[in-house]
Order: sequence, then C-alpha cells, then structure tokens
Amino acid sequence: MSRIRNDFTVLMDIPIPIVAAPMAGASGGALAAQASGAGAFGFIGAGYLTSSRIQEELSLARAQLLLSDADPLPIGVGYLAWQLDKDPAGVGLLDVSLLNRVQAIWLAFGNNIGRWVDYIRSYDASSGHGHKTLIFVQVSSAKEALIAIQDWKVDVLVAQGSESGGHGYSAAPPLLTLVPSILAVLPKEGPPLLAAGGLSTGGHVASLLALGVSGAVLGTRFLMTEESFYNEVQKNILVKASGNATVRTTAFDRARGTLEWPEGVDGRAIYNKTVKDVEDGVDIKIVQENFNRATQDKDPDRILVWAGTGVDLVTEIQTAQDVVRELHADMMKHLSFVSTLIAT
Repeated sequence: MSRIRNDFTVLMDIPIPIVAAPMAGASGGALAAQASGAGAFGFIGAGYLTSSRIQEELSLARAQLLLSDADPLPIGVGYLAWQLDKDPAGVGLLDVSLLNRVQAIWLAFGNNIGRWVDYIRSYDASSGHGHKTLIFVQVSSAKEALIAIQDWKVDVLVAQGSESGGHGYSAAPPLLTLVPSILAVLPKEGPPLLAAGGLSTGGHVASLLALGVSGAVLGTRFLMTEESFYNEVQKNILVKASGNATVRTTAFDRARGTLEWPEGVDGRAIYNKTVKDVEDGVDIKIVQENFNRATQDKDPDRILVWAGTGVDLVTEIQTAQDVVRELHADMMKHLSFVSTLIAT
C-alpha cells in the first residue's frame, strides 16, 4: 500500500489520512475497528450512549482488532461536549474511554470544551501508564481554531464546513472557504488540520490535501457501510438520495426533543415529511407523535437520516474496509494526476 506521509499520518501512525467520523447513533466499535484496521482511523460516536454502552463498543473494537485488555486501542471516541456538561456522570463517560487507553478523543459542540481538555490531560498525567490521549477538537471558524490552538493546545483540528451531514453550526462557511481561513492563521508548528463536510470520494480527499490540510473526515460515506448502526431503510434512503436531497434544519431535534445543543447549531439531513410538517407549522406534539411512530415503523417518509451534500456520489453499501481501500486508491490516482500538471 502506498503511504501518505505528513504530520497527521505520522502522529497517528497510519498510512491513509482519512478519518471515519464519530457519528452518534451510527458509529460503533465495529465500524471504528474496521476503518482503523484498513489503514485509516475510526471513531466511535458516544452520542447519547451510557458509559456501559460505550464500554461494550470499545470491547467489540478490541476483539475485532485482536487486542488484549492491556493493549492501547487504536481507535477514537467522539463526545458531544454539551452532553458531558449536563450529565452528572460526564466524567465517567470520558473515563471509560481513558481507561481503555483509546488513541484519541474528539470533542465538539460545547461551551466549556477547555474543561474537558484539561480533564483528559490531567488524567493522562496522573495515570502512570505513560499514554497520551490525542485530542481532536472540531471548529467552524478561524477564531475557534485559534482558541483550540492557543488556549487548549489541541493535537488535531477538524474544520467542519456547512456541507457536513449531521449537526453543525449554521453560520459555518463552505469547506473551501473555511479551510483557507484557518490555514492562514495556523502556526507553522501548529496541529494537523483535517477537513470535514460533504466529502465522499478519494478525489475529494486528494483535492483537500492539495489545498493544504493533513487529512479528511468522512461521515456519510461510512453511514453506507455494513458496520454502520443505520438500519436498512435508512441506508437505502442514502443510496437513492439525489444531490439536492439534504437540508439544514432543527426539525429533527424538535421532533426528538433533543434541544440542548449550543446556540446556532442545526443539522443537515434528508428532507422529508417531518421537516415539511415543522416548516408548515404543524403542532409540535403531532410532529413528535408522527416521528416516534415512524421511527418505530421505519417509515422512510418521516424517519431521521443525517447526510452531507456528497450523498449522491455513493450508490452502494460496502464494508468499511472496502470503503477505505476504494478511497485510498481513488485518492492516490488523483494525487498522481495532479503531479503530472507540474512542468519541469
């Protein structure tokens, strides 16, 4: 396998600068393990999971990677910082990952992320095992990036553009605007910068590497894997989705009652009757009843399917390892092509 060597792949000790995103309700131990096992880096999405459920997924990942309980775990766990803030057991949610010596923890969407960065650093310093947990922090502006770099000393920055599926800041610019704005203020010895938002192909990854990032984060592409928690109805919706099928909305958070996200956060999902009902002013109790029934019945006209803008570029369900291999081959092909454009 041809390797990409840059600050991110060296830091993570991986050959492929691709990350399978931590997606709540979709990314479990199997998906994370298979992505990492193929040469990329996989995350579990802690989302709304309890500490015992997180442990189950970590144990599954450990088993699939054929590692003992004493071995460090070469995957990451992504946390919603606002969930840590509100949960009296927030420290316990982090501890389960730290006890398992995961390679990385990803923090996003919170008003007190610095508190959790400090906690992780303190835990590692006092643990006595010499393990450093790498901290990824998601940002949507150059200002946020500077705080993460200067105040929190994060190990990896993730720039999330407006094209991303799932939750994000509604004011975030498109990825090709966001990335250069962060690169312009990124110190020479600063952390690796990853790009996220609407990415589905190896060509996307190659173009962003050429722009100056150190790696790419893909979410929707990994929703369409055998290991994803999404059910067959949700996966089928994704496979058939057109390029203009997604919309940024708070409709699904209103339907689910998950309204504690930081101000300015909404989510990109497949447009359907749930969104239309909210837009049309249908009584929220009726919206919630219809949504709950649809979730139970797997009704494709109303269920929640998060998706980024690149959803129409993927038309089949594959294993996570096959996705990584395909992305790698496509990425290398495009990088090779770019090299031929330089006259000597």
